[in-house]
Amino acid sequence: MKINELNTNLPNKKDEEFLKINFDSLFSTEFKESKIYEFDIMGLKTIKDENSYESVLFNITKSLDENQKVLTIDKNIAEPIFLIYKIKEDETLFSNSLKIEVKENIKAQVVEVFVNSSKNSAFTVNRNIILEENASLEYVKIQDINASNSMIFANSIKQEKSSNLEITNLEFGDGFIVNSFENIINKEFVNYELNGLIKLSNDSTTATLVKTIHNEKNSTSSINYKNSLKDSSKAVVKIKSIVNETAQFTKAFQNCNTILLSDDATIFAQPHLEILIDELEASHGTTTGTLNQDQLLYLCSRGIKKEKAYEMLLNAFESTIISNIKNEIIKEFVENYKREKYV
Repeated sequence: MKINELNTNLPNKKDEEFLKINFDSLFSTEFKESKIYEFDIMGLKTIKDENSYESVLFNITKSLDENQKVLTIDKNIAEPIFLIYKIKEDETLFSNSLKIEVKENIKAQVVEVFVNSSKNSAFTVNRNIILEENASLEYVKIQDINASNSMIFANSIKQEKSSNLEITNLEFGDGFIVNSFENIINKEFVNYELNGLIKLSNDSTTATLVKTIHNEKNSTSSINYKNSLKDSSKAVVKIKSIVNETAQFTKAFQNCNTILLSDDATIFAQPHLEILIDELEASHGTTTGTLNQDQLLYLCSRGIKKEKAYEMLLNAFESTIISNIKNEIIKEFVENYKREKYV
């Protein structure tokens, strides 16, 4: 089977949202079979996904499986929930859909890790995050899909009044990856943070599409991405925030910084703020460059070998994203993460 044979509306690289993203090779790949990736968790409720979404990326998983599992967190737990997904079968199209519900006044942490040892396979993933009033969730995703494989991750968010959501998205793989994060903020005093680190090498390609719509006052969104690209890798980062007339006293921040570590690495960064009111705080910016040569020379002048100084500066650039992780168990997990443990 092929994705472009599915009876659904698919993204097109000619559409404004998907400019600079080429889906052709993935959508035309002939997979020997399609499978639902089953969760290794007992007792999860299954529901039909009847939601409508801003992005058509959700259509792929929904057309393969209209059902989704529901992970409900209704009590405070001492340690984070870790979900590890390992793709092993070759030439297989996997789908997986999960709703994460955090109940009123509950604080939770969830980590999802996506790795594979397969060849010419793909993973399409839908995630719904629902936070009730005064709920708080720290969510971390690690993607480490190797070459010749693909992954599409589509995330939709709904936050009730005074809820707090902190997402950290870490991209380490060598495959073709597309991420979508959409959050339509319809309640007051919502806090939404999305921090991302895209660390690529070889011929890997990652696209990240972030859309945030503020419809209610006194809400905050902060989107911060850092890209570290070497060899012939390519990253596309599109961050769009819309602040409507009803969203007075909103705070909307965007930032995207990139270090290119080779002449062939490519970044397409597109921050976009659409503001329809005056009573707000907002900023956006993007930078692209190489490692600071003055800092490199300074470290070398202090007796540090050039290779070590290079590594120190790169780690300092990348670690600012990981340092935003609040939970110490998760932070230690990320700092010590090695692909070899899971494949």
